[in-house]
Amino acid sequence: MIKIETIRHSLAHMMAYSVQELFPRVKFGIGPPIENGFYYDFDLPRSLTPQDLSTIEKKMREIIRKDIVFQRKLIFKVEAKKIFQNQPYKLELIKEMPGKKVSIYESGKFLDLCLGPHIKSTLQLRSGQAKEVIDSFKLTKIAGAYWRGSEKNPMLTRIYGVAFKNKKELDNYLRNLEEAGKRDHRVLGQKLDLFSFDEEVGAGLPLFHPKGATLRKIIEDFIIQELRRANYQLVNSPHIGKESLFQTSGHLDFYKENMYSPFEIEKEKYYLKPMNCPFHIKIYKSKMRSYKDLPIKLAELGTVYRYEKSGVLHGLVRVRGFTQDDAHIWCSPDQLSKEITKILKEGLQILKTFSFKDFEVYLSTRPAKYIGTLKLWKKAENSLKFSLNKLKIKYQTDIGGGVFYGPKIDIKIKDSLQRLWQCTTIQVDFNLPEKFNINFINKQGKKQRPIMIHRALIGSLERFIGVLLENSAGALPLWLSPVQIWIIPVGSRHKKYAHTIVGRISESELRVEIKDEAETVSKKVREGELQKIPYLLVVGDKETKAKSVRVRERGKGDIGIMKLNKFLERVKREVKRKK
Repeated sequence: MIKIETIRHSLAHMMAYSVQELFPRVKFGIGPPIENGFYYDFDLPRSLTPQDLSTIEKKMREIIRKDIVFQRKLIFKVEAKKIFQNQPYKLELIKEMPGKKVSIYESGKFLDLCLGPHIKSTLQLRSGQAKEVIDSFKLTKIAGAYWRGSEKNPMLTRIYGVAFKNKKELDNYLRNLEEAGKRDHRVLGQKLDLFSFDEEVGAGLPLFHPKGATLRKIIEDFIIQELRRANYQLVNSPHIGKESLFQTSGHLDFYKENMYSPFEIEKEKYYLKPMNCPFHIKIYKSKMRSYKDLPIKLAELGTVYRYEKSGVLHGLVRVRGFTQDDAHIWCSPDQLSKEITKILKEGLQILKTFSFKDFEVYLSTRPAKYIGTLKLWKKAENSLKFSLNKLKIKYQTDIGGGVFYGPKIDIKIKDSLQRLWQCTTIQVDFNLPEKFNINFINKQGKKQRPIMIHRALIGSLERFIGVLLENSAGALPLWLSPVQIWIIPVGSRHKKYAHTIVGRISESELRVEIKDEAETVSKKVREGELQKIPYLLVVGDKETKAKSVRVRERGKGDIGIMKLNKFLERVKREVKRKK
């Protein structure tokens, strides 16, 4: 049985072969197998169009029918340089490879610098008694990609393809992909008028429209309520800080590539803050603390700015400026495990409230660039493991995935394409308290270093909204819906009663709009369904006379006539339960 990864890798070569046939002057980058498929990077004489994908795919099937053999050869670098003398990207790779020989694969007229493995011949890519060309692969999209991921290098054209063991698997994947497209938060953001991006504003900087800002405020209010319930104190910090602050924190030594260039104020350098922690430390340090004060919990819905390359920006889930439900806890060593366990419980409860079920938990350990001693890192990692094991939470280890000042627990939520996005994070830090020389007075009356915990339970508010939209397909629960109820009068004579209802509903602090445009009821109902409005209330002669409403519930349709008071009781219960 041939591994699917081997098939995908071989199809990447067949795609490159086809592009070579269609564009003889093409320069080749790399073409590896990836999850669900493959890609190849090309330097082409012109931009490609969607129609080109069909042409390339057709050419691939023609070549596969010829039963092309894959032959591996080990050749000296000198010979390889002659073979790829017109391929600058391959020459760059050859130069960096160790040893005197390199591995190449010859497939018909196509030669590639490659370690393999590959199929023996394209005969293995054909199925059935009639040996028809396999129909379980498809080229899907064209994208831009910098050579070797660096903006300093040329932008290449990347062609993606998907491939599976059989047509049934491919069809299932494409159906799921189509459904995921409908759930794409970027599409939903536009359809539901929640947010937008504008080139003149800048890439990765979202603009929240009134409904989007309402959704954001609902989540913020919920978070603040939870913070107060858990005895956090709210603080606020500036968006910029002096260079010396970030030198002390270590950000300029270990995180500078993620920070924006400094600017000067009165001949002193300032930076946009990439994190809130140095500011919160300064608030902690503003007065002497006692063991009686611990744990001290400072929280902020703080906006930070981090440099992200344009190639990785993705709607709301990958932006350049975002707001975190950021908090920092300072505690004594004997309080550490209890606090981590408490935070984990809080985080899991919040995910449950927002109906997130599909997520994975990771323990991220010491990265290559770090501050502090190995002993402190080990101690911090063990404290996180203890809490995970105590709560019997299954987790994976992300080796080297920690931040420079400490290890962390990450809870990653899946989007509509099953991609993981980090939201909840809990980080133990023995290092920053040392760097900023912060203390508390212990029971013996002596200065002692506290342990610091960084934590964000929903993480980036923007990312959280993006993943929330994809998980709900835009059909947000009643308590989160920016507009909860539409009132639809049947005719002009019903408008007065409709406005009376609006007043009653508004008094109950529910978000309601009246739709009294000169359009048919059916058109308004259809628009309400497209806008994912939880409840549509239609009022005509019968409803006006009976002081009632005809209720249409999202997902259920017409559920009948109901007295207004009864409807309000139902809706308020649903909001309170956060159903």
